[in-house]
Amino acid sequence: MTAPVFLTDSLDGVGPGAAVTLEGPEGRHAVSVRRLQPGEEIVLTDGLGRGAAGVVLRTEGKDRLVVEVHACPAEPEPAPRITVVQALPKGDRGELAVETMTETGVDAIVPWAASRCITQWKGERGAKSLAKWRATAREAGKQSRRLRFPEVAEAATTRQLAALVAAADFAAVLHEEGAEPLATADLPAEGSIVLIVGPEGGVSPEELAMFAQAGAKPYRLGRSVLRTSTAGTAATALLLGRTGRWS
Repeated sequence: MTAPVFLTDSLDGVGPGAAVTLEGPEGRHAVSVRRLQPGEEIVLTDGLGRGAAGVVLRTEGKDRLVVEVHACPAEPEPAPRITVVQALPKGDRGELAVETMTETGVDAIVPWAASRCITQWKGERGAKSLAKWRATAREAGKQSRRLRFPEVAEAATTRQLAALVAAADFAAVLHEEGAEPLATADLPAEGSIVLIVGPEGGVSPEELAMFAQAGAKPYRLGRSVLRTSTAGTAATALLLGRTGRWS
């Protein structure tokens, strides 16, 4: 079994032989929930691609442990970088989408208030929902043993997404009526890829037109129609395989 991963604020200046203290909520989880003991393997990360792998040297109280660092692995910048624009689903399906996309290997997630979204993020509710998505990405990043966690951006409007699409090296709208399958699209080896996942009610003709003008064509995944909460994960897996990032 691979060593569990815990998030720390900073790994600046940390190298092999260093002793690093993990405390606060992460320390409490390691000591009181996971019940890690001296000698057990552990990995610390800043979530930005840097890691510190070692063993537990000692525990202190219920929320503090000291790690003896043996190695400092690093997760390089992804190429190409994959961003999924996720329309806001109903209920807790948004957290499900974030969790599975993070575990699969997505690099960034942009919540999208599409015109046909039933759910809308406004005021305090929107802030709480965004916080849940970001917390889900952190926990899924640790669960999947990632050192570089995906960025979860602020919710974007369709017009803001058009600018994101225009700057991408490849952009696609996942759509069941797309003439071309995503599996045969011409993908870049570097740069950025943007995938747009619509809501339960679908992407409106006006939105499709705006994205097309910015450079995003509609593509289909396969014969079946996936839920908005699973389409992004399936598409991310396909692209990770096709671009060689899973090789």
